[in-house]
Amino acid sequence: MSSVPDGKKLVRSPSGLRMLPENGAFNSPFSLDEPQWVPDKECPRCMQCDTKFDFIRRKHHCRRCGRCFCDKCCSKKVALPRMCFVDPVRQCAECSLVSQKEMEFYDKQLKVLLAGGTFVVTLGSSEKSETMTCRLSNNHRYLFLDGESHFEVELSRISSMQILTDGTSPGENDIHTYTSLLDSHYISEGGTSRASGMLLHYKPMGSQDAQQLRMEAADDKKVASLWLAAMHKAAKLLYEARDQ
Repeated sequence: MSSVPDGKKLVRSPSGLRMLPENGAFNSPFSLDEPQWVPDKECPRCMQCDTKFDFIRRKHHCRRCGRCFCDKCCSKKVALPRMCFVDPVRQCAECSLVSQKEMEFYDKQLKVLLAGGTFVVTLGSSEKSETMTCRLSNNHRYLFLDGESHFEVELSRISSMQILTDGTSPGENDIHTYTSLLDSHYISEGGTSRASGMLLHYKPMGSQDAQQLRMEAADDKKVASLWLAAMHKAAKLLYEARDQ
């Protein structure tokens, strides 16, 4: 449940110090597991430039992919918040670029999601709507919706998500869509229209029946649009994490 305290513990791994939830079941849905390192005996040469390792040319493991490289090909130390490392860690050139791009999400979009936005929310096929503030929980696991009532959506139980743009309705071609976020490998991204709403299908706790949730920007449309754009980035990270 979202009310469980989010205690943290410092853990030392071969890759470095990590700050992890005391209960592993409460990991952020954006987090990635540490990779298994390629055993030393299986990598006599750099896996990038093919330089042979010897007493002078030492091998190094990329903390993100776990492969073996020489110092030249694995020299960058880059922050890796998705693996909860306290300090920047050694990564190969390819992985360091990916991690640097992800830092924009942690530096910008994540703060927007935590701050929240105001939306007109409609549950299911109900004709009644309610103005609510929607924000991401501090542990990144839930969307909290607060108005006259309160309810939560667990990100891991979202089955599909559509970001709606100005002048569109569900089903039109230029909707930013993440279809079956948990089950499908299909993603399509639309143009640059301003995000104006979001349509979610999710399974409430204790139920296997999907519930629809529609959110449309309320009075402050600029803040709501920024929040929706950040949610689009978050959905992309959640999708990509399943293949890593």
